Amino acid sequence: MNGLKEAFSRENLLKNLNFFALLNLGLVLTAVGIVYFKNPNHFAFGGTSGLSILLADLFPHINVGGFMWIINLVLVVLGFLFLGIKCMGWTVYSSFALSFFVSCCEWLYPSGVSLSGDAMLDLVFAVFLPALGAAIVFDIGASTGGTDIVALILAKYTSMEIGKALMVSDILIVLAAAVRFGMGTGLYCILGLIGKSFVVDGAIENIRLRKVCTIMTANPQPILDFIIHDMNRSATVEKAYGAYTHHELSVLVTVLTRRQALQLRNFLRENDPHSFITIVNSSEIIGKGFRSFN
Repeated sequence: MNGLKEAFSRENLLKNLNFFALLNLGLVLTAVGIVYFKNPNHFAFGGTSGLSILLADLFPHINVGGFMWIINLVLVVLGFLFLGIKCMGWTVYSSFALSFFVSCCEWLYPSGVSLSGDAMLDLVFAVFLPALGAAIVFDIGASTGGTDIVALILAKYTSMEIGKALMVSDILIVLAAAVRFGMGTGLYCILGLIGKSFVVDGAIENIRLRKVCTIMTANPQPILDFIIHDMNRSATVEKAYGAYTHHELSVLVTVLTRRQALQLRNFLRENDPHSFITIVNSSEIIGKGFRSFN
């Protein structure tokens, strides 16, 4: 009974609502990039969307969204057979939700031509939007489905390196695009494939970016009060002494968001100008109040 009550507590409901909203935001951004920037230019970078773009051109009576439904359905069935229901988790929802959002975009504003008329500009958005969407989804611990299911199966049953296996499949799709749509499109696809990996990694790092602040001060209590009560954070306190002055100092270490780090810096400038602060970027903060170990 207590477990049920805790599951439906306000805190957990808000946490789950935030997770669900971010998951769908990431999938919508991915779908927009596929329908309005990848598909009109035949940018097949790999994955289920790239394969669907190729198949939709070969069999025009079925659109990209339709092929994504078919491919994801096959992959989900394979996932259930080889991984079991428990292991699939949100991957099932993501696979079908992405197909649904792609179909919605194709229905709401069907467009078979470039929105900008500039292939390079379209390539930028074809890379950036899905990569940003994937970064949001990966950051909350979910996935966009599709070829992620293949990766899970390979990880369980083979010793093959997953990254290399998926890269090979993406390269094969890019080569098929070059054969089908011409070398120019194939080269754009190669650029997109390379750019996608960099943008995803960069976006995830930027989303997770935090500031590790180390403050040396002779008067720590006002700073601690500001960190705890005004910013709802905590800090670690150590005793030290100045090598030159030999005066006793306190060293405070805290992890803040970018906005909070700026607030702390302004607070120190106004209230403790003799203090000393170093601020270091970190995108891997794990523990209470940040990312979990899972």
